Amino acid sequence: MTQPDATPHKKEWGDPGEPRTRLRVSVNGKEVCADVPDRLLLSDFLRDDLGLTALKVGCGEGACGACTILIDGEPARSCTQLAVQTEGAEIVTLEGMNAAGGLNRVQQLFQQHHALQCGYCTPGWLITVYSMMRRSVCPDSEEVGRHLSGHVCRCTGYRNIWAAVRHALSETDGSGVTGEQ
Repeated sequence: MTQPDATPHKKEWGDPGEPRTRLRVSVNGKEVCADVPDRLLLSDFLRDDLGLTALKVGCGEGACGACTILIDGEPARSCTQLAVQTEGAEIVTLEGMNAAGGLNRVQQLFQQHHALQCGYCTPGWLITVYSMMRRSVCPDSEEVGRHLSGHVCRCTGYRNIWAAVRHALSETDGSGVTGEQ
């Protein structure tokens, strides 16, 4: 599992004198503390400061889903949140859900169903499906469509993605994610 950099702020954000706030968060199970500009986007903090580049910024407006991460267990768009808004939160990125020594079950199913093309949108899909598996969402539930409606893939017709999602959700047994490595 890729861990966040222990010494954040390799890149200097903001103008001198710009308001900054001390941020303390847990990212992929590791405590991170940094002084960040008040206007720094969470996506920029995670990618540029912590080196967690699995999340992608597609639209910059939260509409495409490529930047989806988990904040306190719930899917959230990191391109529309300020880093300072996550004070005290537990953040999980795709790097944090990777299984030791290989792919986790959601990633395996996306691979088996050929549910990815260029891979740009894939991290957001994986994070969202992972969160639904943890909550044992029924594969035929209206909730599935509601959670996935904000994810855009420009490469596929979605058939394989939906097949992987249904397969993943059918593997839950009421106790959360099954088949994890």
